[in-house]
Amino acid sequence: MESIHCNSLVTPNFSLNQRHRRINRAVLDRRDALLRSLNAVELRRRRTCSAVRTSNFSVTAAATDVGGRNSTDASVMTTAMSGVERGIRVGNSSSALEQLDIERGVCVPFRKYSPETVRSKVLESRGAVVSLVSRGVEIVWTLGLYWSTLMYDFLVGRDEEVVPFRARQLRNLLCNLGPSFIKAGQVLANRPDIIREDYMNELCILQDDVPPFPNEVAFNIIEEELGQPLEAIFSKISSETIAAASLGQVYRATLRATGEDVAIKVQRPQIEPIIYRDLFLFRTLASFLNGFSLQKLGCNAELIVDEFGEKLLEELDYTLEARNIEDFLENFKDDPTVKIPGVYKNLCGPRVLVMEWIDGIRCTDPQAIKDAGIDLNGFLTVGVSAALRQLLEFGLFHGDPHPGNIFAMQDGRIAYVDFGNVAVLSQQNKQILIDAVVHAVNEDYGEMANDFTRLGFLAKDTDVSPIVPALEAIWQNSAGKGLADFNFRSVTGQFNKLVYDFPIRIPERFSLVIRSLLTQEGICFTLKPDFKFLEVAYPYVAKRLLTDPNPALRERLIQVLFKDGVFQWKRLENLLSLAKENVAKMSSNPNLRVKRVESKLDLTDTIKDGARLFLLDEGIRRKLILALTEDSKLHVEELVDVYRLVEDEVDIPTLAMEVVRDLPNVFRDFVLSWSNSVLTDR
Repeated sequence: MESIHCNSLVTPNFSLNQRHRRINRAVLDRRDALLRSLNAVELRRRRTCSAVRTSNFSVTAAATDVGGRNSTDASVMTTAMSGVERGIRVGNSSSALEQLDIERGVCVPFRKYSPETVRSKVLESRGAVVSLVSRGVEIVWTLGLYWSTLMYDFLVGRDEEVVPFRARQLRNLLCNLGPSFIKAGQVLANRPDIIREDYMNELCILQDDVPPFPNEVAFNIIEEELGQPLEAIFSKISSETIAAASLGQVYRATLRATGEDVAIKVQRPQIEPIIYRDLFLFRTLASFLNGFSLQKLGCNAELIVDEFGEKLLEELDYTLEARNIEDFLENFKDDPTVKIPGVYKNLCGPRVLVMEWIDGIRCTDPQAIKDAGIDLNGFLTVGVSAALRQLLEFGLFHGDPHPGNIFAMQDGRIAYVDFGNVAVLSQQNKQILIDAVVHAVNEDYGEMANDFTRLGFLAKDTDVSPIVPALEAIWQNSAGKGLADFNFRSVTGQFNKLVYDFPIRIPERFSLVIRSLLTQEGICFTLKPDFKFLEVAYPYVAKRLLTDPNPALRERLIQVLFKDGVFQWKRLENLLSLAKENVAKMSSNPNLRVKRVESKLDLTDTIKDGARLFLLDEGIRRKLILALTEDSKLHVEELVDVYRLVEDEVDIPTLAMEVVRDLPNVFRDFVLSWSNSVLTDR
């Protein structure tokens, strides 16, 4: 990239976000005071210094009223969350936002978006009424004209044959209406509950590329945010933008102090008032569609706008993106297969982000990857494992992993950039997702439908009985094809048809999950058309079920191994084989030979927990004894098969020492369990 030396520019005397920091500190103090009073709440690992940070609470299934089970902890949690809503939220939050908080299993102590905030921001500006009326007329006229063409097509009976043309027309219309509508179109491309599939396919190619704004304007914004002349910080900066999008643009530069190459992301000038104005108009228009939305989706149209508005305002705050990068760095700090760029916090502000420059190969160029000596299969394995860790382990995942945001490093690692659009899944949501997988494995489609309700796809009082046969048909059809023909796009296509027949709403965070999985699967197919996504995904999930010490996952493992009260020997063998396959693939990856990758499946903790459960849980003990003596014979052969699978993975002397060391605790728990049963009987 051609670069030029910076010219001297006038630098205004600019204070570095002092008011923003004071707000952050106040929010942090209030949050810490609340957390000290709650034993039932686990603060998410993410540091919440930003005024726009969401505190993510771990809520176990036993303490979650949403999951249908009540306990003392549940009432404590409900009371605590009510206190947060009363004492911390700014203004009166709408019922739509409260519903979102319940579905997500999170508490938001300070939110940048609320309908009241948007209204006050828009109406406080000079000429607000004239601007709103003018923009409102433009939107209503443009969309109304488009709607009238659709009605005409329907009346003359040509509505189906002109779909491709009308879909392209919609895409161009959204581009012409500006950044808010471009973002809205990208969201609609993943919302089969709102728009039909052929239109979705057209919106999937909706480009976020727009002409760049002048360098002089961008450089002035950088100086205003950083409070220094450009040449004092950077020795050179590219004369042209590396990329330009609807919300901002990117330059490549070199730090004067260290000589390091960096990427500078600069927000478009005066973009925030435009976004706030459009969000106000979106919500106003949505209020007229609530009745229709309740009938078709089971929720208010305003709730959909609120979901969209929250994500859009998060993307506008580059300090939040900097914190997202830090969170990803923390999550993957011990993972030798993933590269996350460093961020220079002292050079970041609400409108400017400076991060490490990534020199990588575009992940859609298989020949370039091979020419660099990178093993293609190994790189794909690394990519799928990284995506699954984000979703199932961290609950924090990249929401926009398109080919421009994912690169192959020369050493075989996968690199991610652009962290403005990330999504968070609470511990509660992750556990329900795993529940859904377990219910699918056990073919319990009634409970799977209830899982959809708990995740927010269905309204709370929806009768799920008509949905159960449809879910069964989708799963049976997909699972029956086997690994060779299974792909997420085909399953998503079948699910898209389901949402038209039932009042299903896809929550925004899960639309991002679907988008993320589909995009990354598409990248895999681009690099290797015969790639089997599930051949990598299944072994990873099996390994997590077998080795993760999380009590919730231990419970799900038991649910998988027992079906209708009968122990499933074959499932245990399959899980062990798949988990070993995952470890073998990662440890033998030619791209990672010099990295710290585990070479054995560590089952020590799993066996210890299993032994403890056998001793303490009478129900499990009875089921296991029945499994060993089923059909009036000892199942020694099955035990031998299982032992052969794990004999190379378990260090017997070490395991024996661990068990002996844990005996006092086991004995104590056994006595407590026995005394509790005696007291209960009395």
